[in-house]
Amino acid sequence: MKRLIRPVYVAILVLVVPAFVRAQQVEPVVDRFVKTQAMIAMRDGVKLYTTIYEPKNIKGPLPFIFLRTPYGIDARGPQSLQSYLKDLADEGYLFVFQDIRGRHKSEGTFVMSRAPRDPKDAKAIDENTDANDTIDWLLKNVEGNNGKVGMLGISYPGWLTQMAALDPHPALKAISPQASPADQFLGDDFHHNGAFRLSYGFEYVAMMETDKLNTMFKFDRHDTYEWYLKLGALSNVNPKYFKGKMPTWNDFVKHPNYDDFWQKQAFAPYLNKVTVPSLHVAGWFDQEDFYGPLKIYELLEKHDKNNQNFLVVGPWNHGGWANGPGNSLGRIKFDGDTGQHFREKVQALWFHHHLKGKGDLKQPEAYLFQTGTNKWVSHDRWPPKDARVKKLYFHGDGKLKFEAEPPEPGFPKRSTPWLIEGVDQYTSDPAKPVPYRPRPVTPTYPGKEWQIWMVEDQRFVHQRPDVLTYETEPLAEDVTVAGSLTAKLFASTSGTDSDFIVRLIDVYPDTYAKDPSMGGYQLLISGEPVRARFRKSFEKPEPVKSNEVNEYTIDLHWSHHCFRKGHKIMVQVQSTWFPLIDRNPQRYVPNIFEAKDADFRSAEQRVYRTKRWPSHVSMQVMPGAGGK
Repeated sequence: MKRLIRPVYVAILVLVVPAFVRAQQVEPVVDRFVKTQAMIAMRDGVKLYTTIYEPKNIKGPLPFIFLRTPYGIDARGPQSLQSYLKDLADEGYLFVFQDIRGRHKSEGTFVMSRAPRDPKDAKAIDENTDANDTIDWLLKNVEGNNGKVGMLGISYPGWLTQMAALDPHPALKAISPQASPADQFLGDDFHHNGAFRLSYGFEYVAMMETDKLNTMFKFDRHDTYEWYLKLGALSNVNPKYFKGKMPTWNDFVKHPNYDDFWQKQAFAPYLNKVTVPSLHVAGWFDQEDFYGPLKIYELLEKHDKNNQNFLVVGPWNHGGWANGPGNSLGRIKFDGDTGQHFREKVQALWFHHHLKGKGDLKQPEAYLFQTGTNKWVSHDRWPPKDARVKKLYFHGDGKLKFEAEPPEPGFPKRSTPWLIEGVDQYTSDPAKPVPYRPRPVTPTYPGKEWQIWMVEDQRFVHQRPDVLTYETEPLAEDVTVAGSLTAKLFASTSGTDSDFIVRLIDVYPDTYAKDPSMGGYQLLISGEPVRARFRKSFEKPEPVKSNEVNEYTIDLHWSHHCFRKGHKIMVQVQSTWFPLIDRNPQRYVPNIFEAKDADFRSAEQRVYRTKRWPSHVSMQVMPGAGGK
């Protein structure tokens, strides 16, 4: 009979049967555990829903891996064991997941980013006390533990992890706060430099505070760019949609400036010592919390006397290291499985060492993926000691050069600054804002486009009349950024308030042999807004004087990117980035959240590139890397 089987069927059997056998052999990771549930009482009597997973075939005593979240643990716990925590599950730990106060199955009232408690109030609670009370209960009630706990998490769970370390339980021996926000007014989810992150802020508040579950806002159209434009001023949100029922939105309205409300939430006042070995994790293309993990590392590094504070940054979006191989993001390829590498060779080894005493941990001070060259690089300090500052200056005809614009012969002294040579001008119209990604702009959650917008080709705004573009000639050699990026903008507006957004872009060669379809691709490396009212103080805003030149410093944060030989460096300046950032009325009002539709005006924006006002971007680069 075998002789009657045609060769084509033989091929099918050879391919299909092994795949079927492999499928039969794959056991869901969660099936290796015995799950128990508990409602754990906190010191004020509120009970938090908690699940504990104990491995069936690995004997103890075992340490705990503890993850707290506002997003619901019944589904996320098993999902995490299958992907994010699989390398830890294979080794053997007691896993604990918990719904925080007021979310999903836990009791109590949810407070967004609850500020740390007043230590003088013995009855006060916060996320730190809830973590400590839970750890105390686990040690006493879960048999087979070795008395050690590790905590980790991404985004809000990362923030909860860092909160647990402010005044840690003695059993907390290692943490990894990943993509944690650090300051919700200066650089994370809700504001960047005081500019409100409209689409994220609106949609996240709706998701978190409509009820105890993750309820998405229902838009009446596919393109949210059009929806937010139709919404008009932020003062329309409560009358039309939230009806005053969303506490966090009400806080936005009450606190438009960097007052005590925001400052008490921020980590800066509290991070004055390293209490637990800490592995901070960030992604270069994190669309939500890139500022946070870098700032937390930077603040703690000033107090790291025992070499316990470490940084890892990979080529990921928000939480992109949690599952999948991590070999690409959108159309950008990384020539390796960066996510799998992190989970197996970095995260797992970190906890094995600190919680089980396994291995001689050789964690570099800063372990960073250098984008552009697609390689992991280790540094004994960050930024590197030998990195030096180079400046790229704006020039006429859209040029960008490492040399400043030379003064014109007989440079005129004029009382009217916009009559001086060396200025570029555009009209900013709030009714026609620059989109931050190609339209249609689908909802933040659960839309896939939100996950990859930072690596999308930026040519969709190229040559818009309200976007200024400056670029270098093709580079004669690699330029490797290793450290901070800062824009220094000298600009004026015909209005009395304004936004200026600066974006740094890597422009691929028109002919790109490695992948011809990427020819001319424009990859965003960094982009940040500045709101003119906050040019002197985030606490006390003030209007600008029409047509007066002001200096704006814009922190573009850290980067480790190599602009390759033959590529070009581009800088773009604009005044809207919608609906990522809310529209500035361009007419000063005390509170933009209370502005009316009639307050929005067009404005003439001017950017200067003279010896007196030399707009430029500063970058820390490695020696010998460009700037000659």
